[in-house]
Amino acid sequence: MAIKTSLVFLTASVLPVLGETILGLTVFTRHGDRNSKHYPGYGLTNLGFQQNFQTGGLYREIYLSSNSSKQILGISEDIYVPAQIWASAPDQKVLANTATAFLQGLYPPLEQLDPQIATNTLTNGTKYTNPLEGYQYVVLHTTDGESPNTIWIKGDDGCPAVTEVSGDFELSAEFMEREASTKSFYEGFWEQLQDVYDYTESKLSYARAYDIFDLINVAQIHNSSASENVTAEELFQLRTLADSAEFGLNFNASQPARSIHAQTLAGAILNQLNQTVTGKGKLKFSLLAGSYDTFLAFFGLTELTAVSPNFFGLPDYASTMAFEILTDKDVTEFPSSVDDLKVRFLFRNGSDAGAPLTPFPLFGQQETTLSWTEFTAQLGERAITTVEEWCGLCKSTESFCAAYDPSLSSGSIGINGSNSSGSGMSNAVAGVIGAMVTLAVVALAGLVFYLFTRKRKTAPPSSGASVGSVEKGSV
Repeated sequence: MAIKTSLVFLTASVLPVLGETILGLTVFTRHGDRNSKHYPGYGLTNLGFQQNFQTGGLYREIYLSSNSSKQILGISEDIYVPAQIWASAPDQKVLANTATAFLQGLYPPLEQLDPQIATNTLTNGTKYTNPLEGYQYVVLHTTDGESPNTIWIKGDDGCPAVTEVSGDFELSAEFMEREASTKSFYEGFWEQLQDVYDYTESKLSYARAYDIFDLINVAQIHNSSASENVTAEELFQLRTLADSAEFGLNFNASQPARSIHAQTLAGAILNQLNQTVTGKGKLKFSLLAGSYDTFLAFFGLTELTAVSPNFFGLPDYASTMAFEILTDKDVTEFPSSVDDLKVRFLFRNGSDAGAPLTPFPLFGQQETTLSWTEFTAQLGERAITTVEEWCGLCKSTESFCAAYDPSLSSGSIGINGSNSSGSGMSNAVAGVIGAMVTLAVVALAGLVFYLFTRKRKTAPPSSGASVGSVEKGSV
């Protein structure tokens, strides 16, 4: 029987506490509306861009506006200051665009805010603004799959341990019972899905719960004729089944490896918040863009599911988690002691107008605000904080893991990932390549000798500058 859950929170958004000062913020956001993941090349829709843009605008109103009692201490309200903002996303189209749209809402074009500060005047009197009405180019740090930094937001990618233990859920009695009991329900959607190129009616089952929900949900949003063929009740049932399937794949308290991606996100959150603390508030706002599966794993990891069964459900498009660093005093400078610091977790489901940014207690606690020491201890117990730890827990063969596992080095692994004594290149091929390399080295040495002797004949007297004397930033 399907578990009927949805993340619709009726609690009011957090109200500012008298005398309280917000010192910094780290936000993790989901992407907005997109095409179905089933098809290659999917991306954000216009609606999706708007959802992430509006979410960024909401955070601007709460944490940047001088009219807000929760304005972050010392943050630049209108002009982007690079030292105050850090944003990161995987080098994936949907997530990179998600962060970009959010940042556009956080720091919109300056001409819309104040034409005077948007304009630079040259000595000859000519005035210029940035293109696009003073567009502000907020730096976004993207990480590709070959970088060790990719683990902090997408810790399940390239992690065989996650794949292995997630498969255990699909072999569980719970999964198989649900698959059997919902088979006829799923087959009832064959008319809507028969044009999906790689689907057959026999494939319609709980085993593809999220994919089927995603295909039909996208059609409901963007195809008016398709929306007539699926009732609201059926769509809700598809979603709740997807909720249970995806949560089961991404978290199990007895198998920590299922939530490795949440553990690395916890490490990233700790790192960003700690930078704010150790830098005495220099870094004020951090943004990380990721996927729904990491949300679900994090909900389980931090025991939010004990607070409300709604946290078993998929977060809506453009949902956000936020971590405030604050002090319960009215201050004008960053506190000198960490004993004065606290952390509060908040969640906002979706981007609809009026959707509240609501505080929730973490780690089975009663209070929504924890001391800095308690928060870092609790999240630190659940976090992966080094690449070496991730490589070991994941049993990963990613290239950057070779630094921690000699068996992964290029000298001991063949082209197909096996030992070079096995199916690597043949001795004959290796001999040819070796001979070619030797010839190339000899030729290169000759060229260097020629250029060196020629330079000695033609070079002017030294100005005294060394090779490393070029100033940083001048290249």
